[in-house]
Amino acid sequence: MFDFIIIGGGIAGASAAYELAAKSSVLLVERESHCGYHTTGRSAALFSETYGNAAIRALTRASRSMYEVPPEGFAQNELLSPRSVLYIARDDQRDGIAAMADILGSSGKTSPVMTPADICRRVSIIRPDYVACGLLDETSRDIDVHALHQGYLKGARARGASIATSADVLALKRTSTGWDVATSNGAFHGTTVINAAGAWADEVAAAAGAARIGLTPLRRTAMILDAPDGIDVSSWPLVLDVDEEFYFKPEAGKLLASPADETPSEPCDAQADEMDVAIAVDRIQQAADLPVRSISRRWAGLRTFAADRSPVVGYDPALANFFWLAGQGGYGIQTAPALAKVAAALACHEAVPDAILEAGFDAGSVSPARKELQSLQRLQA
Repeated sequence: MFDFIIIGGGIAGASAAYELAAKSSVLLVERESHCGYHTTGRSAALFSETYGNAAIRALTRASRSMYEVPPEGFAQNELLSPRSVLYIARDDQRDGIAAMADILGSSGKTSPVMTPADICRRVSIIRPDYVACGLLDETSRDIDVHALHQGYLKGARARGASIATSADVLALKRTSTGWDVATSNGAFHGTTVINAAGAWADEVAAAAGAARIGLTPLRRTAMILDAPDGIDVSSWPLVLDVDEEFYFKPEAGKLLASPADETPSEPCDAQADEMDVAIAVDRIQQAADLPVRSISRRWAGLRTFAADRSPVVGYDPALANFFWLAGQGGYGIQTAPALAKVAAALACHEAVPDAILEAGFDAGSVSPARKELQSLQRLQA
């Protein structure tokens, strides 16, 4: 008998297990042979306080302290490393740069608008006749996703959590004391089920008898390209089209690139689509002088969003002891430290930590009962 059974071993489930195991009995069940196989294991995550909507930005701000000073023994190396973000815009995208400047300013940070000459000095392959202006966010960082995920899993085990892999959930049944959870690797009983199943979260909810939230998995494609001959790209920022039409960044001496696609998908083991790969190459070559002789690796992952693009965290309004931890979209890594603390507090019927609230977070913005989601459910009914 467990206090909490968490379904899903990605960053959401692993971080929640870590926080909850400090004072509760926890079982984490993962359908694959190892945790983090799907979205978490394919993420090119960046820590950016300007990325996402207001709820995401607040959670990101609240997560910075853990990234900068993780618990003792959590990871062998630093979780963050320097990586600025250079937003670039064509002439027809100038409004996007102005909006990004406002977001930076609202968090107390300023950055002058860059000219084409400024941008080309920073990243030499950008075409000066393509770009009209830009903005450099020097507060962003690369995240060591593997170290973060493993730190949470290792820490959860050290706190007494159990982890069952190759444990696909076959059935969920309400009982007088909680839930019977039948999996392909055994049957378990727990008081509360936490649905951290990523792209499969709506399917898990339906199996439990809860109404679907209306989550949409969106495929994101990535690839590794050769860096330009004779150029050291290691100090380049991540270059991001201000409307998220593409991005590229240094990755182990090469360039990681993406068309920043959001193609609706069924929950699945996502694979790169050749058309999306071609679109990425075309968009990047319009913006930059980058010959693409070969693509050494390509992959895809699913980023799963609710209709308002905010996470869904809290007890289901109609099904007892069924807790949502889903819909993190493309922000699940950077928000994980704060969101795990929010989830643990709400799951234990406790107050959200003051430090997270002081970062501007409102628990109502992620509630499964928020009006934006309830309106959608009524339309689906």
